[in-house]
Amino acid sequence: MFFSYLAPSLGIDLGTTTTLVYMKDKGIVVREPSVVAMKSNRKDILAVGEEARRMIGRTPGGIVAVRPLKDGVIADFATTEIMLRYFIRRAVPSGIIHRSPRVVVCVPCGTTEVEKRAVEEAARSAGARDVMLLEEPMAAAIGAGLNVWQAKGCMVVDIGGGTTEIAVIALNGIVASRSLRIGGNHMDEAIMRQLRKAHGLIVGESTAEMIKITMGFVMDRGRERTMEVRGRDVETGLPKSIMVDSQSISEALMEPAQAIVDAVKSVLERTPPELAADIINEGIVMTGGGSLLHGLNRMIARATGMPVRRAEHPIDVVAIGAGLALEMREPRIFERELSAEPG
Repeated sequence: MFFSYLAPSLGIDLGTTTTLVYMKDKGIVVREPSVVAMKSNRKDILAVGEEARRMIGRTPGGIVAVRPLKDGVIADFATTEIMLRYFIRRAVPSGIIHRSPRVVVCVPCGTTEVEKRAVEEAARSAGARDVMLLEEPMAAAIGAGLNVWQAKGCMVVDIGGGTTEIAVIALNGIVASRSLRIGGNHMDEAIMRQLRKAHGLIVGESTAEMIKITMGFVMDRGRERTMEVRGRDVETGLPKSIMVDSQSISEALMEPAQAIVDAVKSVLERTPPELAADIINEGIVMTGGGSLLHGLNRMIARATGMPVRRAEHPIDVVAIGAGLALEMREPRIFERELSAEPG
């Protein structure tokens, strides 16, 4: 198989919250929120990525900030195409190449054939010449440096913004898996519900995410603290400021965290005994932004009795793994077969 320098290869982690693009020899070249800001007629695009994210909850009438992916799949095809085209052009500026790039796009394990075709069509419409699909846990395992080709089991728990992908991998394939439509966004929503219920305070997505990053934890009482949170009063509709303690935030986060733990246990229960023995030795590897929640690794370790570690660059590994998989030229790991490029 021949790869021309005129046709660069990109690994794309098309996430619900953030999209990352990996290019060979350059690493992560795009790291932008998966958001598009446009006029309400949905024809005039105003901003994409970080600039659009800053508009969420702050747009005047006539402007909307849209997240075109929901729970790891395309919810708005036209907007996804616009966003992908922008990110591909950011990664490969015009004038540098003469041929459209080949791309690997990562998809959740539970993605249907209709959803897979939507991803392929969106990528091609955005300017990609060849589109291959790769399941997210496989990409995460490769990006985390695990040897997915050996006759030995390894386990990955990839917690993204919209989904949690759990898989046991051996010999180029996924032996047991589960795609759970719970991720970092659902943790933010749990915080928003807790503040509304306990304090009568309405906050936006950005504030809830900031609270989660600053003081969110499970099974880690040593991190207890308080902070001021500002929002809108439920009853009066006026601005309101309260002091929130980390224990109440921890209680809100326990529900989505427990759902992830239960899903990990269910995958282990369906894992062949020989591979389960390998995982006891090698441990479970956590990736994705959600893996950064303090104490979650210890919660999974306690529930499973297995060692759990976080990948070195947990947020980047899916995009890195997608790019490395294409460089390896191993067609068996892709959802769609690699096509040969004419020399």
